[in-house]
Amino acid sequence: MGNKILHFEEKRLKALPGIPLLIANILAILAGCALFVFSMNWLQDEQMGIAITSIVISTLVVCLICPILFAGFKSVRPNEAMVFTLFGKYYGTLRDEGFFFVNPFVSAVAPPPAGAVMTSNSPGEISTHITKGNKGRPSSKISLKTLTLNNNRQKINDKLGTPVEVGIVVIWRVINTVEAMFNVDDYVEYLSIQCDSALRSIVRLYPYDITDEDEAATGSLRGSSQEICVKLQEEIQSKVAIAGLEIIEARITHLAYAPEIAAAMLQRQQASAIVDARQLIVDGAVGMVEMALEKLNERGVVHLDEERKAAMVSNLMVVLCGNHDA
Repeated sequence: MGNKILHFEEKRLKALPGIPLLIANILAILAGCALFVFSMNWLQDEQMGIAITSIVISTLVVCLICPILFAGFKSVRPNEAMVFTLFGKYYGTLRDEGFFFVNPFVSAVAPPPAGAVMTSNSPGEISTHITKGNKGRPSSKISLKTLTLNNNRQKINDKLGTPVEVGIVVIWRVINTVEAMFNVDDYVEYLSIQCDSALRSIVRLYPYDITDEDEAATGSLRGSSQEICVKLQEEIQSKVAIAGLEIIEARITHLAYAPEIAAAMLQRQQASAIVDARQLIVDGAVGMVEMALEKLNERGVVHLDEERKAAMVSNLMVVLCGNHDA
């Protein structure tokens, strides 16, 4: 029996303003220190009961309560969020920007490195590096910014079995922080793998290029780029919806034959271009010869029998269709 994917509803956490509480916490520490000093004087005045009570209170305030309260102060920048758990249970998500105070006993769930740019030079080989803004330091904040995933040069067989190299760029963002953190282990890596899988599924439905007029209705990787981009976006979105991600755009950035067949395909394209060019030249030459014979007959310049017409047609075709000047 497989594991059930849960769909979490994000709970917006309404935190208290942090600046007033920070000032109050600092004043409490100063008051506790002052109370401790006065308690020492009361000990000298033999007021033992009041002195011991004051020492205990000041010690608790300065050494225990106020340090614990400092753990509840959180700072969130624009387009960032923090997911909190309390004793293993989801507590809430802080999305508002600014300086806030939350329950000091909650713990922030650390996401994968936000702002990561992933590249893959071959199937199954994924590398991730962090942009300059993160500098590789661990963070408890989830980036809500629009991010980019770049998968380069995946070798895939197209509809006709021809190996081609295809690369895509995917524009995405996190829309549900709870599902991103708790439905998958690493939503960045999960997205990268699903993009690779979706790319292979879509590319196998199309030939690299149209080689027959009958196949024009099916489209091709070169000629149907917009249609393929839409299908890629829909395919990836259907796979990453459980991770709380939104795919804004998916586009092909690299498309070429695999190196082992690139030379042969180039020769094929050159041969096809030569045949098309020759066909155009012959069609034009036939029209020119026909026009020349009609003009000669209309103006009565010369009267040619069938044998001389054939010789003239042969000479004109040689001149018009030859690779070199006559």
